[in-house]
Amino acid sequence: MKIKDVIQGKGSQEVVTIGPDASVRELVALLAEHNVGALVVSEDGEHVAGIVSERDVVRRLHDDSGVLESTVSSIMTADVRTCTAGDGLTELMQTMTEHRVRHVPVVDSGRLTGIISIGDVVKSRIGELEFERDQLDSYVHQT
Repeated sequence: MKIKDVIQGKGSQEVVTIGPDASVRELVALLAEHNVGALVVSEDGEHVAGIVSERDVVRRLHDDSGVLESTVSSIMTADVRTCTAGDGLTELMQTMTEHRVRHVPVVDSGRLTGIISIGDVVKSRIGELEFERDQLDSYVHQT
């Protein structure tokens, strides 16, 4: 299975982005509004400058209660793991596991085209396993 198949199976293919100069307070509001765990940081909505997650906010709150007034760029991860729509799901799962990331932007020809979460991966993999199970069950029970 390819990343493009997972993206097509998502309810929404919208990628919510936030500018690096936005406040962490604005970030928290967008995370809540869109019910997502991470946002791609981008100046123009097309090029990835970083990624920032709920986990980034919580970890900084522990050290600095004033972090909500800081900029997103001060807490974002700038070294972002990305994938392309043509990459395989198995390779993405390996990348997510090795680098301990839960969200991976999809970039094609240098432009942001989607985002894959660990939840998307699990949902897709469960669908594959259910299909295989049904095929095997049908084969075993055919007369």
